[in-house]
Amino acid sequence: MRLKLRALTTLVCTLLLAVCLAQADTCAQLMSAKGRGLNYVALKTALQQVVPATSPSTTPNGGLGFPMWLTLVDGSGVVCAVVTSLDGAKKNADVTADIWLGSRVISAQKANTANSFATGLLALSTANLYAAVQPGGSLFGLQASNPVDAHEAYQGNAANFGTPEDPLVGARVGGVNVFGGGLALYFGGKKVGAIGVSGDTSCTDHVVAWKVRTLLHGGTVPVNSAFDKMIQDITFDPTTGLVIKASASGFGHPTCLNNPTSANSGGSIVE
Repeated sequence: MRLKLRALTTLVCTLLLAVCLAQADTCAQLMSAKGRGLNYVALKTALQQVVPATSPSTTPNGGLGFPMWLTLVDGSGVVCAVVTSLDGAKKNADVTADIWLGSRVISAQKANTANSFATGLLALSTANLYAAVQPGGSLFGLQASNPVDAHEAYQGNAANFGTPEDPLVGARVGGVNVFGGGLALYFGGKKVGAIGVSGDTSCTDHVVAWKVRTLLHGGTVPVNSAFDKMIQDITFDPTTGLVIKASASGFGHPTCLNNPTSANSGGSIVE
């Protein structure tokens, strides 16, 4: 009887462990020192390392050199942290004046999208979705499928935006974004969440997200590892701005103002 009880206990513990391992990482797991270590300070430090405080006088990521928002979500889509690259210096401190305020929610939307449409087999970045959701594209209509929860997105005191007390933390904001800046995070071959970056051109958002993910060591996609790069294979008429040649891959993205180059894209763009 005792042996049967012990065997039953072992079986239950094994099943519980399997269930726990099968679940997505929570914010606590992502942010704790014993987990992934992706806490507020680590995220802000990484973002500021990629986006210098001297912007917009320099553009090491292409684009406009503007300050950035970054949102981290866990594997279930819950917002874990919202940070900015603002450093408190003059004209680089106020979230209501010195950075695109609308990009806060966009960064959360991008993180939700990348987390929602990436698996251990295929990582779709938000940049991959631009061409696919156009009329006639294979994912047309996707952008309207999971709307942002407006109540969660816009509540709270603006003084807390981009701080550890940001009102988005702990919420599932939802939303689907279909231009560059959202990337899934992978550790040990497992998708554990995602980051979303916004505040500049969509091409630069993607580059910054890619570089930050590299610094966080969260970019080891186990299969099809190159697919979540930005694929710039759409040809536009320089005079009219109309598409001359649609995306050959079906997952392409347009170029942007002061488009990132091979020298500063961090290997995140396929031309």
